Amino acid sequence: AVETARHGVEAAGHVLDVALPDGPLALDADPTRLAQVFANLLNNAAKYTDKGGRIGLTAARDGGEGVVSVRDTGIGIPADMLGKVFDMFTQVGPSLDRSQGGLGIGLTLVRRLVEMHGGTVAAASDGPGAGSTFTVRLPLAAGPLPAPVPVAADEAVVRPPCRRILVVDDNADAAESLAIILGFGGHEVRIAHAGPAALTAAASFRPDLVFLDIGLPGMDGYEVARRLRLVPGLERVVLVALTGWGSDGDRLKSSDASFDHHLTKPVDAARLDALVARVGGIG
Repeated sequence: AVETARHGVEAAGHVLDVALPDGPLALDADPTRLAQVFANLLNNAAKYTDKGGRIGLTAARDGGEGVVSVRDTGIGIPADMLGKVFDMFTQVGPSLDRSQGGLGIGLTLVRRLVEMHGGTVAAASDGPGAGSTFTVRLPLAAGPLPAPVPVAADEAVVRPPCRRILVVDDNADAAESLAIILGFGGHEVRIAHAGPAALTAAASFRPDLVFLDIGLPGMDGYEVARRLRLVPGLERVVLVALTGWGSDGDRLKSSDASFDHHLTKPVDAARLDALVARVGGIG
């Protein structure tokens, strides 16, 4: 994670302090996914800290948990936003000019990955201009892991059917992060970044559900939705509008454009899961 984030840290002239325990902390975990978690936190610290700032990464044991903290001397987080920074598509107001086009979906992915490992992640800050600290707590392995126990066929967990899902967003990071989150549910996901590409992908991929950003350049989401309905075999595809506007008028406009659902950013991850679960399986 440090190597992944090092370029952004050095480009901004930050000092990175790393403090690790003397001995290893054993986790029953996916190294690739946890590297994504910590690289994301380090990249955010570098992005939202003025040039020449300081970033600290520490890891330590706390009882039966491994605790990793990423702290910075950056722009900080207002008290009323601390509980919201992990919501999908949320950005703290003063950070918008530093977002480089991102929609804040990265922290939602961080929380989902940490929770999948049985852990927690929390944000702390003394307010604007006072820096931030993100702390991840993960359960330590108690000892040698037991061999997996075979599960009889009649005891197997019944999983919900896989859906084909198309994500359309001109922001590459947002689209990829949303696709990863949807992929955790076992769904097959494709990505398109513009209206024409979405129409081409839909015609061959035949999605059950499309998450469609409204603010696309050129052909906006309303026009894409109307044209998708004209593609043979996609007349009944479930279309979900993703937008920052949520007034009654905005919802009416998306309904008139043939959207089935209207999600206003930030989107709650639980609501996203529930919506996908209601969509009929592949037929």
